[in-house]
Amino acid sequence: MNKPSNTADDILAAARRFIVAGGYNGFSYADIAEVIGIRKASIHHHFPSKVDLVQTLVRRYLEDAVTGMAELERKVPEPPELLRTYAGFWARCIEDASRPFCVCALLASELPALPPEVAVEVRAYFQFLSDWLTGVIERGAGQGALTIAAAPRVEAEAFMATVHGAMLSARAYGDTAAFATIMAPTLQKLSPGIQ
Repeated sequence: MNKPSNTADDILAAARRFIVAGGYNGFSYADIAEVIGIRKASIHHHFPSKVDLVQTLVRRYLEDAVTGMAELERKVPEPPELLRTYAGFWARCIEDASRPFCVCALLASELPALPPEVAVEVRAYFQFLSDWLTGVIERGAGQGALTIAAAPRVEAEAFMATVHGAMLSARAYGDTAAFATIMAPTLQKLSPGIQ
């Protein structure tokens, strides 16, 4: 059964699409109103300012990530498989264009120009992802399932940077397969048993 449409959710979804296409400054409330067929006043009713809108979007993005990672850990307990599944999630999203790029990665590239209220939310997302990856890598190294050459936090930051860099390369080349190609050596280095 399909969930009924919710205006606030529709606004947030449109904002996400606009950010992926053109960044924080790449859209206005008029653009959203046109796409979802409502008046700008309706958007202001839900989100008084663009800062409120994007702040809410990033908070929900983080909430979804927290929920998603917890669910992933329940289904896939082994650290090498967790990393492979996480990278595979992004590979599929890029291939089917459902999430062709991480919203927070795009916003991070604009941090110097973002309103401080939005910037703090973007940093919170990256801190969560770094903490989660550090925990996975630390656990994997402790079990002997992952091979690391640096401290778990450093490996986590390198893994996160590779994921986001691979997204950027896939986008720049217009080649969805570039993501998996770039991720393969990193996954192989961490666990020679990962395919």
